[in-house]
Amino acid sequence: MSIEIANESGVNVDETSIVSAARFALDKMEVSPLAELSILLVTLEVMEDLHERWMDLPGPTDVMAFPMDELDSSRRPDAPDASPALLGDIVLCPAFAKDQAKTAGHGLIDELHLLTTHGVLHLLGYDHAEPAEEREMFGLQKRILGEFQAAVSAHNRRDAQRTADDRLLGTAGLDTAPAEEPPA
Repeated sequence: MSIEIANESGVNVDETSIVSAARFALDKMEVSPLAELSILLVTLEVMEDLHERWMDLPGPTDVMAFPMDELDSSRRPDAPDASPALLGDIVLCPAFAKDQAKTAGHGLIDELHLLTTHGVLHLLGYDHAEPAEEREMFGLQKRILGEFQAAVSAHNRRDAQRTADDRLLGTAGLDTAPAEEPPA
């Protein structure tokens, strides 16, 4: 799965973490590994322009999704190999998301993970215009984010344990491979 990210927002964020959240959401939604996704982080001014131009709504917003190709899940078994499907673009505005994160009581990166997952779901055809759609989409979003956060926590615990083990082995002098004995 190819995920490109470009940060033109002027806000320093962990781009690798955002890509990981997108990849996790796409994997959970069983999207083809041939799929391609683009994530762009922009300034308030750029997001305001996009929001007004494409949604005809004033002011900036937190996330916008621009779907491209439809995923072809109805391919015939004898069709040639699938070509990459360009899912589309997710546009995030970290400056806008900062205030939302503060209101929600979590960090900016957590808010950007939420918005990335939200954008992925929009690219896959989910919406929240109607109450039933909103329940479905937000329920799915909450489940994916919960699983992502659990996976990140487990990874961090393993890394911390590995670091502690390496430190202990180093203290005991067991952190390096035995030196080769000189030839006799």
